[in-house]
Amino acid sequence: MANKNDKTISTEKNVSPDTQPMFAFGKENYRLLLIGLAVIVLGFILMIGGGSDDPNKFNDTIFNFQRLTLAPILILSGYVIEIFAIMKKPKQK
Repeated sequence: MANKNDKTISTEKNVSPDTQPMFAFGKENYRLLLIGLAVIVLGFILMIGGGSDDPNKFNDTIFNFQRLTLAPILILSGYVIEIFAIMKKPKQK
């Protein structure tokens, strides 16, 4: 027979009323996540377009600075912001 003291899983919770649950992210983390997401979306928006309406005519606008350089830099920097927002420790009160 198993003894009452042999239980390995306790159903009682030892939570004092003055402790609050700790969340993984703080307010600043969520703000950084939203900023990083906005930068990524902006990069993809800047990459849109540049096509030609006439398939027989070539359009040089697909090779401009905005689509080849600026948009990928924004997308990569947005991902860096996202990683930083995830790794940053929230401030303790």
